[in-house]
Amino acid sequence: MTAHAKELISDAKLQRPIPAQVPTQPSSTLRVFVTGLAGLGYDKAALLSAAGVTAAQMEYPDGRVPCMSIPALIGQAMRTRPTTNLGIKVAAQTPIGAFQLLDYLVVTCQKVSQGIRQLARYLRLSEAPFSVEIHDAEDPVRIVYVGIQDSFTAEFEIALAIFHLRREAESRLQPEYACFTHTPDDLNEAEQLLGCPMRTQMPWLGFALSRQSWELPLRRRDAVLQSVLLRNADEIAAQLPKPNDVVSDLRRILLSRLAQGDSNIESVARSMGTSVRSLQRRLTYRGSSYQDVLDSIRREAAGQYLSNRALSISEVGYLLGYSEPAAFHRAFKRWHESTPQKFRLAHRPLS
Repeated sequence: MTAHAKELISDAKLQRPIPAQVPTQPSSTLRVFVTGLAGLGYDKAALLSAAGVTAAQMEYPDGRVPCMSIPALIGQAMRTRPTTNLGIKVAAQTPIGAFQLLDYLVVTCQKVSQGIRQLARYLRLSEAPFSVEIHDAEDPVRIVYVGIQDSFTAEFEIALAIFHLRREAESRLQPEYACFTHTPDDLNEAEQLLGCPMRTQMPWLGFALSRQSWELPLRRRDAVLQSVLLRNADEIAAQLPKPNDVVSDLRRILLSRLAQGDSNIESVARSMGTSVRSLQRRLTYRGSSYQDVLDSIRREAAGQYLSNRALSISEVGYLLGYSEPAAFHRAFKRWHESTPQKFRLAHRPLS
């Protein structure tokens, strides 16, 4: 047990905060999705090519990859072979331990309620761009995910929590229902996969548990291992950037929305639970503006996308939220004093 704990802690300490100037994430996060999609029969090499990441980059223990690599990965999968409820099916392929320390902080708890509290408390160890809220004064208890902006991530995260908790509660956990702000591709199939009713087009995202499920014991409960992991999780969390940084929050939300072409300040402010005026005021206080943050993300993402030669220049513009190629060309020239084509030629990989 001690050796196991040391291995988990060593792996977790290899993770690093996202550098403020570059939108990246741990390579281990990308590996979760590549592995899950490969398990569903998608070609791993094609997925990595679309993401603009090599196998060596993905496997490097303390490596980092661009945040936009996952949307590109999912886009490639759906273009190659559209699959209904893809997020739920990828979650079904994802084993406990894929998210290293975070997973074991949850499953070594005494019962489901404690595991979910650990998930909410330490979710930021995985650098997830969203949070979890627990409404345990209600019956059933609601577990609410805040800040998820796309349907794939919503389905993946809710399904992953339900699948793992059900497995660790020895199949006795039965959610009252799962709640989504969108309607899944195939509602009947989604309900069968999750094993519970679904409520769609709702104002919140998450799932609900009866008091009985909330108090179920977990099969791998281990107070000694839990205390060791907790000490090291606290040490790692103390080194991460402080939460509630409006610029960081805005960057994460815009990154998830770019490929959907939704960078409208009104809808972004609503998703952040604030008004446009309040958001602008907070950004001004930080010496920034909405357009500055949006331009910064688009500029960084453009360089990364153009290095991926599997994407045409018009596709790059679309992924950045530009409906017209001309608008993308004008913006790119302003950023780099070069056209996208010249930039791509100048930055082509050495043979």
